[in-house]
Amino acid sequence: MAYVDVFVTPVRLPREAEYLDWVAVSQKMWTDHGALSYLETRAEDVPLGKVTSFPRALHLEPDEIIYLAFATYRDRAHRDAVNARIMADPRMKELALAGLADLKRMIFGGFSQVSPD
Repeated sequence: MAYVDVFVTPVRLPREAEYLDWVAVSQKMWTDHGALSYLETRAEDVPLGKVTSFPRALHLEPDEIIYLAFATYRDRAHRDAVNARIMADPRMKELALAGLADLKRMIFGGFSQVSPD
C-alpha cells in the first residue's frame, strides 16, 4: 500500500516564476528526505463551481493560479518520518518567508491507498 500527501496552493501570478524555482527545491527536498516521489501540477481546467470548487475553496483572487502537489510514501509511518525531516529543513522556512503563496489558504492532507497495488 502507499500513502500520499496532497497540497493545494494559491500562487500569486506575478511571482509564479519564483514559485517554480521553489518547486525545483521542493522536489529535491522531498526526495532527499525520503519521499518516493514528488509531483507539482498547475491548474488548467478548474472552473468556478456554483457551490464548491477549487477556486471557491481557496478563495482564489484574480491574480492567482492554483498549484496542486503530490508526495508519495510507503505508508503513514514513512510519511511522518519524512515530514519531520522536511519541517526541520531550513529550506522549508524560506518558502514561508518568501511570500510566494498564501500558505494560510493552502489545503493539504494525507491519504492512504485503498485499492490494491
